[in-house]
Amino acid sequence: MAVATGARLALEGPVWLADRARWLWLRALGPLAKPLVRRRELRVALAGTSMIALSFAGAVALPMWLLALGPVVWGTPHVLSDLRYLWVRPGWHRRWALWLLVVVPLALATLTAHPAWGFGAAIGAIVGARGSLARKSLALALALALLWVALAYPALTAVVFAHAHNFIGVAIFWAWRRRAGKLHYLPLALFALGSLVLVSGALDSAVLALGALGTNPGGLDVYYHLASLSPGVEGMLGVRLVLLFAFAQSVHYAVWVRLVPEEDRKRETPRTFAASLRALRADLGPWVLGAAIVVTLAVAVWAAWDVFAARNGYLRMVLFHGHLEVAAACLLFIEGMRPRESTEGAPA
Repeated sequence: MAVATGARLALEGPVWLADRARWLWLRALGPLAKPLVRRRELRVALAGTSMIALSFAGAVALPMWLLALGPVVWGTPHVLSDLRYLWVRPGWHRRWALWLLVVVPLALATLTAHPAWGFGAAIGAIVGARGSLARKSLALALALALLWVALAYPALTAVVFAHAHNFIGVAIFWAWRRRAGKLHYLPLALFALGSLVLVSGALDSAVLALGALGTNPGGLDVYYHLASLSPGVEGMLGVRLVLLFAFAQSVHYAVWVRLVPEEDRKRETPRTFAASLRALRADLGPWVLGAAIVVTLAVAVWAAWDVFAARNGYLRMVLFHGHLEVAAACLLFIEGMRPRESTEGAPA
């Protein structure tokens, strides 16, 4: 109880300041503030395009810093959002069979760092889902094929999945709810364009001229990332894959920390940060929220001492979360729901 109370008190001041800052910003916008407050799709499109543009600029100018500090700053909040919207709010945590079929393999994936356990969690989700045999058979065939690949080529599978999971998050955002307008296509199109530009090599000369590859925050230089994100890929193509990962990972964080929470709410108008904190506490409980705050602060302090160890320690600790997205996608597909529809009956 003391941990939860301390976490709540530690958050109240910063949350009040954040609400005050947003009120001042909306007041400064004048008449432009009204459509932003009233129209969720406009607000999401503006936030999405802005964050994607910033992520792209960071991937071109400061990719090593983006890769070093992104997981430290946004890693735990985005995993907390994963758990909230893909496990708790849909009510999967109330199905005890799914704890055995999904959570146990995810825990083993984290402990062993073997991707086969992650696809085993997807298979468990398929077995435990409530839906048509046809959908189950289709999903199971794909999951078994991926499991075979993971068993045959574990190292390659881990690298490919590390890249793919950034795009899976964006795909989940795209499918989150039925939308009346088309504005959500703006950030999606910008993300696709940015990815193509980076992979095509159109900005290779700009990246080299800016010296973006020469920085070395805590030993996390370009050669380290080439070995972990594009092993065996020679020349600038390997560098482009590293830049693409830096860009896509940052967008992935933005999706879970900012865009999905906005899309999941029933009301069109935004909540205050204080109300959002209360809703988060209601969904996850004070102990989970308090633990997440402690982990976030601990990783930040660790990074101040040794950013290399802190980043890698955090990533090792949350190996499960990418496969949780895949397992949740299997459940939603088989049960014929969009993510938003799965959370509509959950307490806010």
